[in-house]
Formats: sequence, C-alpha cells, structure tokens
Amino acid sequence: MVTKQLGGLPEHADLTRADSLAREIFSDVANKWALLIINVLDDRTLRFSELRREVEGISHKMLTQNLRMMERNGLLVREVHPTVPPRVEYTLTEPGRALQRMVNGMCDWTQRYLGHIEGSRRRFDDA
Repeated sequence: MVTKQLGGLPEHADLTRADSLAREIFSDVANKWALLIINVLDDRTLRFSELRREVEGISHKMLTQNLRMMERNGLLVREVHPTVPPRVEYTLTEPGRALQRMVNGMCDWTQRYLGHIEGSRRRFDDA
C-alpha cells in the first residue's frame, strides 16, 4: 500500500484512512517494542546493548528494526562514536520525549487497572 502524503496542517491527518501518513506513523509508534524502548530510554542516552538488556525479550533484529523506524520518524537520534569497536548511543528527541510522556500515562493506566483487567479476563474465560 502506498501512503499518501497529506497536505495542510497536521490536525487534518485522518487516522481512519488506510492510506494516510498519520495512520502509518500511529502504527509505527503504537507497537509493543517501540513503546517499551521509549519507556526505557526516558531521559537517558543508552547504547544498543544496554537497550537490549533492559527491554526483556526483544531480539537483536526487532531492536534494530524499531530503532531504525524511530530514527526515521525523528523520535530518537543515533550517535556513532568513532571508537574501536564503534560505540552507538540512542537518545530521544523532543517529539520522542513528548511521546514518552504519553507512554508513561499508558504505563500508569496499565498498572492502575491490571487487577481489573485480570479479573475481567478470568470471568470471560470461565464463561
């Protein structure tokens, strides 16, 4: 599917349209790995290996793909230091930090309602 570049102001982006850039961006940042990476980075600068250690269960490939997507979307910066071996660090940009504040809200919501959701799932599965 080809994503159409929408003209005009960002508030005119339509998430309901399958070919909208807004939906593509939403899909990129609303995946579990991106959310976890954003949460882990917070206000820190981390190396690839540090991110991989802190995002439990993520594969090398998935971390690489998500970091590239996030860099492409301007959510983080990747800095390569000319050392042997090369040291690569990742830091959230201003848009990434703004998204991180929303991710924190989602994490708070999850912790607040985890018991409720767990009970609801149990009742549903038992029915």
